[in-house]
Amino acid sequence: ESYKVMLNGPAPWGFRLQGGKDFSMPLSISRLTPGGKAAQAGVGVGDWVLYIDGESTGSMTHIEAQNRIRACGDRLCLTLSR
Repeated sequence: ESYKVMLNGPAPWGFRLQGGKDFSMPLSISRLTPGGKAAQAGVGVGDWVLYIDGESTGSMTHIEAQNRIRACGDRLCLTLSR
């Protein structure tokens, strides 16, 4: 079951990523800041990150995903899967 969240900035977004192509693991949410933007939007620990601003994360390394998130500026759109 996939779902989209739109986080309005600026950063911090209130979540920590783990995984990526370089770790041979799908990108997922490893930690949430209590009361942070991601937690308020309903993001869950363990959710997979499928798209960052419409760009598939399937072939992204961890650092590429982090850089893509940083490049979003004041609006971050994520497609996630539980």
